[in-house]
Amino acid sequence: MNVKTLFQLLVVFILVAVLWLGYALLDPTGPAGQQYVTIRPKTSTRQIASDLKHAGTIRSSIAFLLLYAASGRRTIKAGEYAFDHPATAFEVYDRLARGDVFVRSVVIPEGFNMFDVADALQAAKVCTREEFLKVARNEVSLISDIDPKAKSLEGYLFPDTYRFSPIESVHDVAATMTKRFRQATAPLRLASADDLHRIVTMASIVEKETGVANERPLVAGVFENRLAQRIALATDPSVIYASKLIGKFDGTIHQSDLALDSPYNTYKYAGLPPGPIANPGIESLKAAMQPTRTEYLYFVANNKGGHNFSRTIEEHNHNVALYRRELNNSASQSR
Repeated sequence: MNVKTLFQLLVVFILVAVLWLGYALLDPTGPAGQQYVTIRPKTSTRQIASDLKHAGTIRSSIAFLLLYAASGRRTIKAGEYAFDHPATAFEVYDRLARGDVFVRSVVIPEGFNMFDVADALQAAKVCTREEFLKVARNEVSLISDIDPKAKSLEGYLFPDTYRFSPIESVHDVAATMTKRFRQATAPLRLASADDLHRIVTMASIVEKETGVANERPLVAGVFENRLAQRIALATDPSVIYASKLIGKFDGTIHQSDLALDSPYNTYKYAGLPPGPIANPGIESLKAAMQPTRTEYLYFVANNKGGHNFSRTIEEHNHNVALYRRELNNSASQSR
């Protein structure tokens, strides 16, 4: 074979290689449906290319590695990526280099307790309920520096909208929530760890008792008055929480719940419960810090979304009877 023939073969080979490379890099391809590719930290580029090829998001792992080398070896960021439409290898690589990861959004409303948070995280496919509760119950080191009395992360899983990557551990998820608590409460400038524990506990009860913003300081004031007079707080949310802690609550407060021997049962034991019963928002925390000074010792729902407050048991019984009457009237009118 002469030199001319070899040169012609080389030209043909180069032409074929260029056409193949152009096809592999520029012709859009993608999975039939939504496909997820998880890139974990410290995964080699060769393995990433293989995973992308296996998922059907690129045509060739070799072509992708050549693109990676020719593009200055831009760092590929770890995370889970969702591919749901055909794309060129250039587009795929650009997404990986920018860290355009798929995240799972989850909303944690004010007043959610750790059981509610666990359910929300499971529904969003961030982690399982059991995984999160294990961390929430045991990894108190996440907040022990600010609240040494904490027995769990309850009260410190700050209500917010979160975006979690599936490669984040359950520990990371809880750490993000407790970090958000620190950030949100920093302007409140709590004096000490004892203050924090007490305020968060009180705020959690206030949060569960009323959703009306201007009532929160009043509710906190009622509870402070009862504490000062050594009257049991007798708050239903604490009873519900006590029942939830032992996996007993079925959606209705029973007489057995009111008699439950638990330090969280504020019908049975006077004083604040040993810790928060939910995760309060900023307004409830402020209310717990600055309760409204009144002589009120009682409050009851008024069938209008708020509460009626009273100083004496006679006034309270009158308000309870009024509430029940209005409730019955509403039920009769709806028939």
